[in-house]
Amino acid sequence: MATNYLWSTINNRCPKCREGKLFVSSNPYNLSSITTMNEKCLVCGQPTEIEVGFYYGTGYVSYALTVAYFVSTFVAWKVLIGMTFDLDDNRIFYWMGTAIVILLFIQPILMRLSRSIWLGWFVSYNKNWENEALQYNERMGHNRKEH
Repeated sequence: MATNYLWSTINNRCPKCREGKLFVSSNPYNLSSITTMNEKCLVCGQPTEIEVGFYYGTGYVSYALTVAYFVSTFVAWKVLIGMTFDLDDNRIFYWMGTAIVILLFIQPILMRLSRSIWLGWFVSYNKNWENEALQYNERMGHNRKEH
């Protein structure tokens, strides 16, 4: 079942096979396991943490997603509802309050999406994953390749 990059990223699937689930729980609002990932893909065996501290970079991805969210909601609010920067126009504060409340609710989804995007940048899709061995990385300590 080969799917495209966008579908597999949004649905938090393994970037190598695009089938296996990245997270232990499929519910992003299960706060006790919000970022708990499978150690490796349950379908192809690709490790989800390539190196120690691998997911520190997701902060940049999450920041970019948040900025895109705020810009898009601002433009939508400005076009649909309208606002000015006059001192007696409070609509900008209504937008800010609404956008921040919605952001609090979608933050678990953005956290998972940023991890999925980050992993997808470093692990490429391989349609022949069943026939090719995994590349060694430092998290595969006990399965080192013989030299």
